[in-house]
Amino acid sequence: MGTTYKEAGVDISAGNEAVSLMKAHVKKTFRPEVLTDLGSFAGLFALNTHQYKQPVLVSGTDGVGTKLKIALLTGIHDTIGIDAVAMCVNDILVQGAEPLFFLDYLAVGKLSPEKVADIVKGVAEGCLQAGCALIGGETAEMPGFYEDEEYDIAGFAVGVADRDKIIDGSRIQAGDAIIGLPSTGLHSNGFSLARKVLLEIAALKVEDYVEELGQTVGQAMLVPTRIYVKDILPLLGKYTIKGMAHITGGGLVENLPRVFPDGVQGEIDLTTWEVPAIFKLIQKLGHVEEQEMYRVFNMGVGYCLIVDQTHVPEILKHCAGSFVMGRMVPGDRQVHLIGGGR
Repeated sequence: MGTTYKEAGVDISAGNEAVSLMKAHVKKTFRPEVLTDLGSFAGLFALNTHQYKQPVLVSGTDGVGTKLKIALLTGIHDTIGIDAVAMCVNDILVQGAEPLFFLDYLAVGKLSPEKVADIVKGVAEGCLQAGCALIGGETAEMPGFYEDEEYDIAGFAVGVADRDKIIDGSRIQAGDAIIGLPSTGLHSNGFSLARKVLLEIAALKVEDYVEELGQTVGQAMLVPTRIYVKDILPLLGKYTIKGMAHITGGGLVENLPRVFPDGVQGEIDLTTWEVPAIFKLIQKLGHVEEQEMYRVFNMGVGYCLIVDQTHVPEILKHCAGSFVMGRMVPGDRQVHLIGGGR
């Protein structure tokens, strides 16, 4: 008998088993607009054009970066998929778009059906939190490229918004309020610095319990990225939301200005929220300067709204844990941090 694909490192039967194991998780995410089942060559989604006067499709793609290293070290794989979805749907939400569907790409060194099913279970959970359908994906077994236990995951989301309701920041003006929504922790950014400090400089292990965190290092680092879709969608069209920002790599300093028009800047009061323990620990153990912390991490704020002052009380009531963190003032499209130790 000749050399087989399995002997070369690719197990087709294991791939089929993985699809079988993930199927129930995927089916839970289907919306009425989904026309295909798992296993089709392409996912079909029938856009309900009656809901929109001028529908505009809004798309975003992302991965989860080196947070994957923590999943590998802990052996916890059923939450990393939530991060993959969150990074995409939160980005398109910024434009005022409702996420409709998501597709993922998973590459592994050696295909373990149970591990793949766990990863996709997380993707499906993220889609459920975002209200979008997981209509397809790809699992690639790549021996010789990844080590047996390694994998990478990325994905993309497609949403829809009415053309005249797209939020682009152009109406932002001095006097508008900046509202912050809390993050759940590190989310999916800054992990190269977080790992450098916690696992190398401080020589902590992922299984080490840290009093300040109230959990192990690995558990604190793996808390899934918060998905803000169900917080924000009910506000659209009801209140005057002029701009939104998903606080990812670059932190508040670099993400908020992406939606500022000319002539204004943001003034952020750092005393208006409590920075979560994970960030304080990284700053202390790594002797990281405060400016660097706010440039790399979300520091406890995962999403921002820029709104007319008259709508602030109602928005704060509707968004759990939200708070006024600053205001817009005349300036040059920058963020000015006040109330800190700089």
